[in-house]
Amino acid sequence: MSENTPAAVADAYFSALGNGDVPAAMSLISPDVVWHQPGANRFSGDHAGIDGVGAMIGGMMEVSEGTFQLSVSGPAMVNGELVAVPVRFTGRRSDASMDMSGVDLLTVRDGKIVEVHLFSEDGAAEDTFWGRA
Repeated sequence: MSENTPAAVADAYFSALGNGDVPAAMSLISPDVVWHQPGANRFSGDHAGIDGVGAMIGGMMEVSEGTFQLSVSGPAMVNGELVAVPVRFTGRRSDASMDMSGVDLLTVRDGKIVEVHLFSEDGAAEDTFWGRA
């Protein structure tokens, strides 16, 4: 990546995720990241640091039987160090499925993602898929 602008960092992050390159995506996240996961499910709440975020994502992959996927569904919108990206996320397991839109709001500072806020189209359905807290 030749630029550290918020837009370039967000683009590189989502490109890496889309290619299944989790290490490259994680390299764009600050060690001190704060991740705000919405809802009232087992993954909801604030997750701090790379280890906290990694544990949450690993748990999501386990619950979704390895099927959880996220894709960009529209153009990124930038306002200073904030980047809002429309996404679609899906997952399946033997007894349930999830397919919905959302928005990922990234705060990018000094070339790293320092904060993430997620928004889901249907919080109740997402909670049901992940399992209540």
